[in-house]
Amino acid sequence: MSKGYENKEFKYKSDYPEIMTINQVAEYFQISEMTTYKLVQEGSIPAFKIGRHWRVKRDDLDEFIERLKRGERI
Repeated sequence: MSKGYENKEFKYKSDYPEIMTINQVAEYFQISEMTTYKLVQEGSIPAFKIGRHWRVKRDDLDEFIERLKRGERI
């Protein structure tokens, strides 16, 4: 992984990379990786695949949070 994000502990939103792995998304939301995969695969969280690996834009996560705050169901 580039930019030294492997095994890095993130404390602030700005510490997370712009493009995140499932593991990083799970940490960002403080939920399990299995729940994160489920949300991504059903399309609740916008994501894209590079090869066999899912990636998520941090900006899309912030929009997802805003939708939840407005009361939208996931």
